[in-house]
Amino acid sequence: QAQLAESGGGLVQPGGSLTLSCAVSGFTTDYSAIGWFREAPGKGREAVSCISNTDGSSFISGFVKGRFTTSREPDKATVYLQMNNLKPEDTAVYYCATVGYCSSYRMAGLYSNWGPGTQVTVSS
Repeated sequence: QAQLAESGGGLVQPGGSLTLSCAVSGFTTDYSAIGWFREAPGKGREAVSCISNTDGSSFISGFVKGRFTTSREPDKATVYLQMNNLKPEDTAVYYCATVGYCSSYRMAGLYSNWGPGTQVTVSS
């Protein structure tokens, strides 16, 4: 079973950038894709992105499209979420998790091996 750990969160001013990392360890062959989700206080968990471990194809949710991108570094078993032009409404705990396919990446119930999350706070 794969274990995931997020890092890179922190406090940033509006308009700033952060890069989150999701490091995969353990049985790294038992997943096909990794997604990023976020959960803000009082809100449900929402899908941000997904990237295929097979061919690197990726999906980005519309509410962050143009500002966020996801990428992977297979040799390091790491997936990244690059976040630019951050806004206060991006404040949330960000999680990564494994999934079989990105085609249903918005469905949190299909994901496994959730990391503990990393806090991102966008505030002046």
